[in-house]
Amino acid sequence: WQQCTTEVSLLLCMRQLLRQLGQSHTPAIATAATRSSMATAMLAQASAPTKKTQAQLVEAVLRTSPVPLVDIGANLVDSSFGKDRQAVIERARQAGVECIIVTGTCMRTNLQAKELCESSTSFPLFFTAGVHPHNAKECTATTMDELRALASSSSCVAIGECGLDFNRNLSPPDVQELWFDQQVALAIELQKPLFMHCRDAGDHFARILRKHAPLTVPAVIHCFTGTRAELEAFLALDLHIGITGWVCDERPERGGAELASLLPLIPADRLMIETDAPYLVPRTIKPNKARPGRNEPALLPFVLQTVAAALGQDETAVGLRVTANAKRFFGIKV
Repeated sequence: WQQCTTEVSLLLCMRQLLRQLGQSHTPAIATAATRSSMATAMLAQASAPTKKTQAQLVEAVLRTSPVPLVDIGANLVDSSFGKDRQAVIERARQAGVECIIVTGTCMRTNLQAKELCESSTSFPLFFTAGVHPHNAKECTATTMDELRALASSSSCVAIGECGLDFNRNLSPPDVQELWFDQQVALAIELQKPLFMHCRDAGDHFARILRKHAPLTVPAVIHCFTGTRAELEAFLALDLHIGITGWVCDERPERGGAELASLLPLIPADRLMIETDAPYLVPRTIKPNKARPGRNEPALLPFVLQTVAAALGQDETAVGLRVTANAKRFFGIKV
């Protein structure tokens, strides 16, 4: 009955159903009362509000950035974007996002990201090539050579996502450390920036980076959610810091407010912003029922808004700065 979108079509649908009931071969014949109750139910269903689609939710809350932005980390080859990837990119454009860095996390997503970025002719897409700590157990003797080949693409702008994640330990910690170390070495060999992940592993993470210090390539800790001590340690290693919608989360147990309080400690030339889509939908989108169920690059201006507020600075000024930082970091011109 969802196809009955007008009064005329609804009446036709009702007439057809009632005719079928009247011609039924079963002994019971629909009574006038039965028909009336069915008609009432049909009318109620037709008038009930339909659930909004992802596109409708995003378009309803869309806020355009005052300046062009670069989303430094979006998982655009995630299966959740399989049916509407091009529409997602177009909505990003409408929101003022001028470039997206597509995150590679394993050999499968690295190859998919490469194909997506190299085939994009109407919107600037670049990708990172690496192995996420969750996938470190999948690495083999040929992994570094495969990453080296991927990095030769003109669309590849960084090695990663690589690092350590001792929160979930989907790969054994010693395996994570081995392959993180090798990817840091590869980035230095190729003189490619490092796009890194660290969760609940700050000391081990910093120790591996110090082994290669001083780093001769720019490096960013993406989706930073750590403590002040971790931030200070990372800044001492000359790392850039990527901030996501985590900073928009008002729930006390999530630590968004604590993260916001740390932002003034980040040097202006080392701050960048990202969505980490499809994860971390900005919770500053209110009310809750208006919030899209999946994050996407078009929602990056909400991250900018919260970051600027935390810094006590104008959105335009912050936007210009984080975009310039991203372009310089990845060596991109758009």
